[in-house]
Amino acid sequence: MAMIISCPMMTSLYSVRMRASCHDQHISGAERLVPVHAVAETTAALIERALSAPLGPPDKVHCNSEQIDPATVHWAKLPDVYSYQVESVQDGRLAATQLLIGAGLSADRAALAVATLAEGAGPDGVVMRGAVLMDAVTGERLEHDLVRGVRVSRMDLLSTCRPDVEALLAAAGLGHHRVLEALILSGKVLQAPGIVAELCWSDAPDYVTGYVAAPRCGYQRISQLKTAGDKRGGRVFFVDRTKVTVSALVDYLERQPVLFDTVGTIAPLKKWELPDA
Repeated sequence: MAMIISCPMMTSLYSVRMRASCHDQHISGAERLVPVHAVAETTAALIERALSAPLGPPDKVHCNSEQIDPATVHWAKLPDVYSYQVESVQDGRLAATQLLIGAGLSADRAALAVATLAEGAGPDGVVMRGAVLMDAVTGERLEHDLVRGVRVSRMDLLSTCRPDVEALLAAAGLGHHRVLEALILSGKVLQAPGIVAELCWSDAPDYVTGYVAAPRCGYQRISQLKTAGDKRGGRVFFVDRTKVTVSALVDYLERQPVLFDTVGTIAPLKKWELPDA
């Protein structure tokens, strides 16, 4: 059962975004949607995060803020959360493939997405700043810029709800800040028109967990999707082009403000059982 947390409506809201790079390669990014009184504190926290990024100190940090009209905000529920323990990276990638198939993709398209992230989604294997857009049927890459990709923006958990949601996740053993941030981002992706599924694992070398998410399956964490020390990672969004144009989808992902005020089910950790051959 979803838990609804009572939160007051905001009258003033700002999108605060941080991007950090070194030698023109993306190394850190984060953002928040916060009330005006929290903009300065949030900006300072995001800059501090950029300066301590696991991929190394940046030579450029960009942080900006933009006022958002609260009347344009879409309100939504966070996806249900499921967590699976796997024994190896190989098992994790097999699990991801099976979950993508369960979300409605073919085995070939699921395997292509896993290989794309494993090999590096950008030109020459570089880490993309944003996500891959992939046609769910053909596997065609749809993003216009293979380095920038598509950058999901303007989403957050309502700040007055955050402590309660953090406590719920921590009680389930999911207290790392990356979990909530990924859940929020994935939640917006799953709200977007034409999205079939998402595959993600982090480019941070010290974080090996990833997930598969889909509108009909929720947010499904997998304990190992790469080896420690591997700096490759990213996101693949699978798109049904019979339901949305690429331009409309990108506009939603990058421009539409979304705030979450409702928590879905948080299921206990389970051991992943590979299907019988």
